[in-house]
Amino acid sequence: MKIKKNDTILVIAGKDKGKKGKVLKVFPELSKIMVEGMNLVKKHRKPRKQNEKGQVIEIPKPFSVANVKLICQRCNQAARVGYKITDAGKIRICKKCGQEV
Repeated sequence: MKIKKNDTILVIAGKDKGKKGKVLKVFPELSKIMVEGMNLVKKHRKPRKQNEKGQVIEIPKPFSVANVKLICQRCNQAARVGYKITDAGKIRICKKCGQEV
């Protein structure tokens, strides 16, 4: 998977199209990611204790990694991610500027 935790991404499809955010969690087996403040859904929570009130909370849900592009730190543009094999191993590179991500 080309997107990792703590990467900055740009959403290119869906209801949050055009928004930027930070990746909170990655689910490689499902090809999904969870981003802070994106794909929020409302959850109705029942009261659990005697004097507690029920409430509606918004929680982020995972969405497909195909709907995002990585934002390169060097050129500050949304770009595709490639790989380059070096002596140190396999590194991710930006397809626009060619620099290491």
